Amino acid sequence: MLQSETAKKLYSQYAAPMPIFDYHCHISPQEIAEDRRFNNLSEIWLHGDHYKWRAMRTNGVDEKYCTGSASDWEKFQKWAETAPYTMRNPLYHWTHLELRRPFGIKTLLNPTTARKIWDDCNTQLQSADFSCRGIIRKANVKVICTTDDPVDTLEFHQNIRESGFEVKVIPAWRPDKAMAVEDPRVFNAYVNLLETASDTAISSFDHFMAALNKRHLFFHENGCRLSDHGLETIYAADYTLEEIKVIFNSLRSGKIPRFEEIILFKSAMLYEFAVMDHSRNWTQQYHLGAMRNNNSRMFKQIGADKGFDSIGDYPVAAPLSKFLNRLEYEQKLTRTIFYNLNPADNDVLATMIGNFQDGSTPGKIQWGSGWWFLDQKDGITNQLNTLSNMGLLSRFVGMLTDSRSFLSYSRHEYFRRILCNLIGKDVENGEIPEDMGFLGKMVQDISYNNAASYFDFGV
Repeated sequence: MLQSETAKKLYSQYAAPMPIFDYHCHISPQEIAEDRRFNNLSEIWLHGDHYKWRAMRTNGVDEKYCTGSASDWEKFQKWAETAPYTMRNPLYHWTHLELRRPFGIKTLLNPTTARKIWDDCNTQLQSADFSCRGIIRKANVKVICTTDDPVDTLEFHQNIRESGFEVKVIPAWRPDKAMAVEDPRVFNAYVNLLETASDTAISSFDHFMAALNKRHLFFHENGCRLSDHGLETIYAADYTLEEIKVIFNSLRSGKIPRFEEIILFKSAMLYEFAVMDHSRNWTQQYHLGAMRNNNSRMFKQIGADKGFDSIGDYPVAAPLSKFLNRLEYEQKLTRTIFYNLNPADNDVLATMIGNFQDGSTPGKIQWGSGWWFLDQKDGITNQLNTLSNMGLLSRFVGMLTDSRSFLSYSRHEYFRRILCNLIGKDVENGEIPEDMGFLGKMVQDISYNNAASYFDFGV
């Protein structure tokens, strides 16, 4: 992936030695707190990886080998049979990077090599160096931001902090369920959990917001400085507070909301959460454009996040502009990162972020790295090129894993190789000067330094 001498130099001398600042992922803080040891390669590699499950299904593998009752060896065996057929899919690169780091295995995975790779990896997994914390150390990770619901106790984050683990493991506030009002039964069950977590009786919208703010403060006191929202698009409909109070009361009585009421409530909550983040100087993240749970039969059978989501084509530009403009006008716009799943929105986000930079923080409004279906070679390259054309690549906060696997830190290597190859190509073509001092620092900044400065977590 490094196709010039300049690219090789940029990667080996500048990018590769940099630590990892993984500011968004879905790994378990409980597993870090308990320093879990994995019994075998399937446990650490296949149990939560919907990317691999999608490929296996496409390759004709029965569901019992993906999320079903097959043994861990049988599941790994089916993945080994599928791996060669992922050629030109990013899974092929990721699979072999994840075997090489941290296991040191350079053999290509296929049915013939599967047993030896299985045995070699399983032997290494029994070592203390391959516990959760050991793998994190091997990857040179300095910061991990997990994804946590407002009702979470954060007990495992507290345990990690008290244990003296040298890597910062920081919670990130993910309040999606507090604005998911499509099904009043589900919403009210969540409000009941929030009552317990906040020790607040919730009989009105004001009580609801007071309870959420109480939990926001609790997260802040436990080191959280970052929120995250998974949305189809930004919601920015005009509403009155009285309308929202009426909708909330109706929801609490169990009445199914009309479509217009759903949009109004989501718009109000998104604004209130943004104001909350600004009040405590947090950074907010928005993941936009996923069309989730398309296969209703499989959703009913095995639940969410099992590989049945895809790119959606929701409107983005107008509501995003309206949302940001209101916050900026009221001087309540905090540091913000947007990620899009639909590549058609690349230029929209790359230009939108420039409208609301205010000079207070370099790259205050960020367009995030290629996400989910776009965190592959073309998606990453397109994001880097578009950001370069319409913004400042040099101020970009770089890559994250967005993963449930402790083996996914190699995605940072994948990203850094693509970044260095892109810059190296420009140098070789004579399009930018061969100033290795500046370019090397730029690569280091995008790899780690920009994120360390932007989030200001004290690393």
